[in-house]
Amino acid sequence: MSDSSIGVWLNAARPKTLPAAISPVILGIALAWDAGALHFPAALCALMGAILIQIAANYANDYYDYLKGADAGERLGPVRATQAGLVKPAQMKRAMVTVLGLASLSGLYLVYRGGWPILVVGLLSMLFAVLYTAGPYPLGYIGAADLFVLIFFGPVAVAGTYYVQALHLPWTPVWIGLGPGLLSVAILTVNNLRDVNQDRLSGKKTLAVRFGPWYARLQYSLCIIIAVIILPVAAAVHSGHILVCVAILAAAPVGYCVRVVITETNGVTLNDCLARTGKVLLLYSLLFSLGWVLS
Repeated sequence: MSDSSIGVWLNAARPKTLPAAISPVILGIALAWDAGALHFPAALCALMGAILIQIAANYANDYYDYLKGADAGERLGPVRATQAGLVKPAQMKRAMVTVLGLASLSGLYLVYRGGWPILVVGLLSMLFAVLYTAGPYPLGYIGAADLFVLIFFGPVAVAGTYYVQALHLPWTPVWIGLGPGLLSVAILTVNNLRDVNQDRLSGKKTLAVRFGPWYARLQYSLCIIIAVIILPVAAAVHSGHILVCVAILAAAPVGYCVRVVITETNGVTLNDCLARTGKVLLLYSLLFSLGWVLS
């Protein structure tokens, strides 16, 4: 495999989206650590599984959007490998299946440790990774993707990571998981705002298409605001963890993104905002985790 082909596959994996997979797992590990339940093999498998499922979802998105013609015409977002002819459709499909298989291997240990609840979560995660763009009613085409992202990149990921380590589940990881879930929705919202005109032409009915750009701008702003509000609420509910408020520092660079989302329509500028929001999500989760463990 040449360096150029490796680069194609790495770009198709969309590394800028990986903070959405990594961040809630980091938070789940920190919560388990603080509870004296850190289990390194389970934490590592949860992290690897989350990353692999995200990559598989990106490959599936590349492949099925090509089949549906959603990537035809001038793209504002990153180059799609299949549509650009850099990868054959059959190759992309095989890559998707291979990565899902690797994710399943990571999940086997988690199922052995956590039992049927983890089996259900793992199967649903892999299923929705494909159904995001596949099938007669793909989540990304009917406006249901936002809810899926909120749940699976938020409470499910944080609580699932906690559970496979502690083998019990309090409510704290569930509601705290809303923070990274909302920021992941914010990433998706910028993506849909950027592509709203192209999606409308291709019949992709995201919420930005259904309700208009104004709705996407409002949704993005609310996701950021509520994610930040969760920090002082967590500190108030768990008075011994006041240092989680340090994660408010992650919101400092997002003020620029909110202004861009509200005022800009330029695809390049929105791409930059998307990448910045991904970094904010990762920083938010890291600072939240550090503040929780050190309090």
